[in-house]
Amino acid sequence: QVQLVESGGGLVQAGGSLRLSCAASGGTFSRYLMGWFRQAPGKEREFVGAISWSGGTTSYADSVKGRFTISRDNAKNTVYLQMNSLKPEDTAVYYCASWSIGTMTPPQNRVNAWGQGILVTVSS
Repeated sequence: QVQLVESGGGLVQAGGSLRLSCAASGGTFSRYLMGWFRQAPGKEREFVGAISWSGGTTSYADSVKGRFTISRDNAKNTVYLQMNSLKPEDTAVYYCASWSIGTMTPPQNRVNAWGQGILVTVSS
């Protein structure tokens, strides 16, 4: 069973940048697709982006496309979310996720493991 721990969240002004990290342990990291979801106050958790096993393919929600970049380092068992040009509407708790089914946009009930979540607040 994979365990995921996020880091790097915090408060940033609109237009700024943050990089989230997600460290995985307890499994064979390179066997899992990895991704990020987020939950804004009063809203349902939503897909942000995903990265393939090798890191060669990525997928993003339209709301973050062109501003966010996902990468992974299989040697370090870590996945990253680089967030640029942040907007107040990006404020949310961000969750790292792993899954083994072969889709870049999994149903949330098919996610194998979730991180504990980390808060990102973007001030206007």
